[in-house]
Amino acid sequence: MPNIKPISDLRNYNEVLRDIAVGEPVFLTRNGRGRYVLVDIIEYERLKASLKLMSQLAHGEKAGKEKGWMTIEEVEADLGIENV
Repeated sequence: MPNIKPISDLRNYNEVLRDIAVGEPVFLTRNGRGRYVLVDIIEYERLKASLKLMSQLAHGEKAGKEKGWMTIEEVEADLGIENV
């Protein structure tokens, strides 16, 4: 169940911070509407890494569609890996 609190609860921020755990963000509302999310730093770093990976994969897929795909032999040669 999501942990939702009004932003006014930040007056006692220690209590709000205690409720944050990896994978369990605290959602803050203002005037009854979602406004902010507090997440553990580990979770934040994971989200950033996931977004970066997804962006790089999308870039690679776009390049493959535009310029053509490489064969496994071409990849191995490009990386200097001998065919096993």
